[in-house]
Amino acid sequence: MRLEDLAPAPGAKKSRKRVGRGSGSGLGKTAARGSKGQNARSGGGTPPWFEGGQMPLQRRIPKRGFKNPFRKQFAVVNVGDLQIFESGSEIGVQQFLETGLVRRFFEGVKLLADGDVSSPFTVHVHKASASAIQKIEAAGGRVELIPPPEKKD
Repeated sequence: MRLEDLAPAPGAKKSRKRVGRGSGSGLGKTAARGSKGQNARSGGGTPPWFEGGQMPLQRRIPKRGFKNPFRKQFAVVNVGDLQIFESGSEIGVQQFLETGLVRRFFEGVKLLADGDVSSPFTVHVHKASASAIQKIEAAGGRVELIPPPEKKD
């Protein structure tokens, strides 16, 4: 079989309906749209969410709670996760991305105190909880806070 021998299955390709090409075609004059009405007009018809005048779903379901438009979301790394690194190493955002501890980078990386750490590390993060800093320093390491990343608009 050669490339030029390839063809779609019989009946798979169907020519499009050519409307508005004269009365002899059977689809002339009104171009298969009937006469007058909303659906006969260009741009006519209803949008997919229209429910025929019934109270639409987005209006009849109650809204609850509060969504803060200024909320900052951080990628979270726990103190216990740092044990995968060598003792005494410097750990930054790039190392978190390489090891897969952080997959998506939001407004920065925050260090939380879940888990235990026994080796000293120097950790460079955007934010850290007070108890996480305390645990790192108790193990002989230190936490350095770095400025938040630039926002791309």
